[in-house]
Amino acid sequence: MLLEIDNLYTSALDDKNKEILKGLNLKINKGEIHVIMGPNGSGKSTLANTIMNSPKYIINNGTIKFDGEIINDMSTDKIAKKGIFMSFQTPEEIPGISVAHFLKTAKTSVSDEKINLFHFSKQNEENMDKLKINKDYINRDLNVGFSGGEKKKNEILQLLTLNPKLAILDEIDSGLDVDAIKIVSKGIKMFKNENNSVLIITHSTKILKELDVDYVHILKNGKIIKSGDGSLAKKIEEEGYNE
Repeated sequence: MLLEIDNLYTSALDDKNKEILKGLNLKINKGEIHVIMGPNGSGKSTLANTIMNSPKYIINNGTIKFDGEIINDMSTDKIAKKGIFMSFQTPEEIPGISVAHFLKTAKTSVSDEKINLFHFSKQNEENMDKLKINKDYINRDLNVGFSGGEKKKNEILQLLTLNPKLAILDEIDSGLDVDAIKIVSKGIKMFKNENNSVLIITHSTKILKELDVDYVHILKNGKIIKSGDGSLAKKIEEEGYNE
């Protein structure tokens, strides 16, 4: 078991009396792709941020166990080093920090290993080519002036560079056209293997048509109310989230 969430209750720091996650349970094994779907305000992004121990949220009850270790009280940087990656719905623009510098710094920080710059640069070039990212972007400031699709592809480039055990992709497909969705899906396939896992949070079924999904979970009112295979997403698309 790579990720095991048991009876998780979470509230926002600025409103401790209002619980967002209300007894959520989830298990993810290595080699699996899981999808979380649900109406707005159901707690999807809260789940992702809680796993990463965002300071904006408080765990009131329950445990999050990753790779055999409880990570409830672990700092976000240590969770990342342990092997969890999270993409952003709206990636930040960071003036003054190039894509190349960001990737190198992130890889060094997470792995604590000395990087062979030649091989690292070559790997970045190969990944950028497969993701159809202009190679000149490697020297541009991170996400500054990038389109929405370019920002999302850059998130996938970071995923491939860091190569975590678990990738949490929070609405990685939002705002993308058909071609960009195919490229992002290709990047997920490049990352995925029998030793890692992917958790996709999405409102749309478009990206799921490009991937071989193992489980779809419906999150509503702070807990998972239904789970199934990829066909569940199609049913939700046709019928909505009514139980």
